[in-house]
Amino acid sequence: QVQLVESGGGWVQPGGSLRLSCAVSGSIFKINAMGWYRQAPGLQRELVVVIISNGNTNYADSVKGRFTISRDNAKNTVYLQMNSLKPEDTAVYYCYADISSSWRQREDYWGQGTQVTVSS
Repeated sequence: QVQLVESGGGWVQPGGSLRLSCAVSGSIFKINAMGWYRQAPGLQRELVVVIISNGNTNYADSVKGRFTISRDNAKNTVYLQMNSLKPEDTAVYYCYADISSSWRQREDYWGQGTQVTVSS
């Protein structure tokens, strides 16, 4: 079994910064990719950023230049540094992980979600 534990989030004024973290634990053979999605009220869940095992990243256009993903492989943890936050960034942010627990078993996992609210 694999668990994703998120931390961070909260309320911040426009222009402010927040950092999210997500730690993966459990039966891990290989982390193929990790990242963040978000879902605002009434909208579908959307990609924020993903980092794959070779270090390549894929950012949503709406966050490029403002958000930065990083990882600590020793801790199986990814971080999302969010700067210059805008009200439209308000959403529940979900950690995502594509994990292989063996050569044959590969699954997607999700964190519980953490609320980010940007308002004055």
